[in-house]
Amino acid sequence: MTADLSDDQLLRYSRQILLPEMDVAGQQRLLTSRVLVVGLGGLGSPVALYLAAAGVGELHLADHDQVDLSNLQRQIVHQESSIGELKVESARHQLERINRETRFVCYPHKLEGDALLEAVAQVDLVCDCSDRFSTRFAVNRACQQLGKPLVSGAAIRFSGQLSVFDPRQENSPCYACIYDEDAQDEELTCSQSGVLAPLVGVIGSLQAVEAMKLLAGCGEPAIGKLLTYDALRAEMRTLKLSKDSQCACCGS
Repeated sequence: MTADLSDDQLLRYSRQILLPEMDVAGQQRLLTSRVLVVGLGGLGSPVALYLAAAGVGELHLADHDQVDLSNLQRQIVHQESSIGELKVESARHQLERINRETRFVCYPHKLEGDALLEAVAQVDLVCDCSDRFSTRFAVNRACQQLGKPLVSGAAIRFSGQLSVFDPRQENSPCYACIYDEDAQDEELTCSQSGVLAPLVGVIGSLQAVEAMKLLAGCGEPAIGKLLTYDALRAEMRTLKLSKDSQCACCGS
């Protein structure tokens, strides 16, 4: 049973509550939700900022890296004064300034094996904002194993994409249905290929939207869809995805 919203909460989240698809019940669900954000870089920054501002009750932040000068061009949750600080701590400090009611759990180390499974088990939803295929496949497997919805985003150069994988739905594909598990990590790294700063903001914001829809129980999540954005050509496309019956992760 969710508690009634306080007067301050009703005022703070009034613009969301005014949406009939959200209403008070949806806001209450956000306030009692827990989300794991894997990666506090270009994608994780807008995801964490918007989820905290929107009233998600508990954010679990995972990143083993430290803030570097080259991060500041696009990783907007960090500041110049954060250089050298652990990204999870830098992000937590900024997010606490945005919403003091949000609770935080920080993982300043690489989540692997049992530690990853335990972290995923503690939350209602996972936002994968990492930039390595190896991490993405590991997170996907953990979400599949534990039945947790996964909002996955990626951005490189001028191109971005987003999808939602929900093992609670029988026909939902998983990340491994679409991408080759033998893919090389270097193919995703911004440090090697470059990335336009606002692009990660666009994709990260879309991830936050999908996460909120799933948590609040409104709208139609991007399950079975791949949203792609070409910033150079100003083109957005939606591709249909199908579950792979031979998938090594979720196939029968």
